[in-house]
Amino acid sequence: MKLRFLGKNSTPGDSPTLYASDQDSYVIQGWRVYANDLLMQLDVPEGQTVIEVPSELFEHLTKDGHATGEIKSFTAPIMLITEQGTCILQGPEMNDPEALSQMRMPDYETCIEVPKSSITALLEENGGPDHPSPA
Repeated sequence: MKLRFLGKNSTPGDSPTLYASDQDSYVIQGWRVYANDLLMQLDVPEGQTVIEVPSELFEHLTKDGHATGEIKSFTAPIMLITEQGTCILQGPEMNDPEALSQMRMPDYETCIEVPKSSITALLEENGGPDHPSPA
């Protein structure tokens, strides 16, 4: 799998990053979620993992042809919004060796791969609740 870097929200030691793949998906790199209070709110099937990223990370979707990167519909793969305004996402953990070789990822981070359509749906208005319950 080939990745195209879209952008990152980086501070020293942190590097949530957004990539577009050649498989019609996005690869989202974020902080591994270990907090039991968050994990207890989710049903995480085997092969999936949970990450946390700043909501501003999605602003980089404009580099993949979207008019905006503003999240308007808080549905899967976004599972929760924290009190700090970060997004808790759940999805299949990326295990593709070629893709992983293109990334620089600290031990406390991992990445998920989600269909582009799942992320595109987040950019559209939804008639449901504005946000999932804050974690």
